[in-house]
Amino acid sequence: MLTRIDHIGIACFDLDKTVEFYRATYGFEVFHTEVNEEQGVREAMLKINETSDGGASYLQLLEPTREDSAVGKWLAKNGEGVHHIAFGTEDVDGDAEAIRGKGVRVLYDQPRIGSMGSRITFLHPKDCHGVLTELVTSNPDH
Repeated sequence: MLTRIDHIGIACFDLDKTVEFYRATYGFEVFHTEVNEEQGVREAMLKINETSDGGASYLQLLEPTREDSAVGKWLAKNGEGVHHIAFGTEDVDGDAEAIRGKGVRVLYDQPRIGSMGSRITFLHPKDCHGVLTELVTSNPDH
């Protein structure tokens, strides 16, 4: 069962400049940064608020580390902006399977490791009215 909006992913050309914009304009501070080599991105998670299920909602700023990454290709085609929406779930495996059973293409056969040690998968945007959708089970240690 999906419990919250976990994060909104925003693709950007310059992570440091984009972080500074969100800090100066809205007062959002960086909660976590990392480089995900598998996905070819450098990212910053800006915490927006805590949620009633013990999680949180974030903005995830994504800068590609290589042009051939999914985010790099997306930026080249679309420019900066909203890349995806992610919903939190306690069971990414079960929810992905249930959604697959409703005819929505799940992009990974098995969930992968995402930000802050979370487990993630994506749903095909063509099956979600043009929105790349991520399912996230948070790592309880973060």
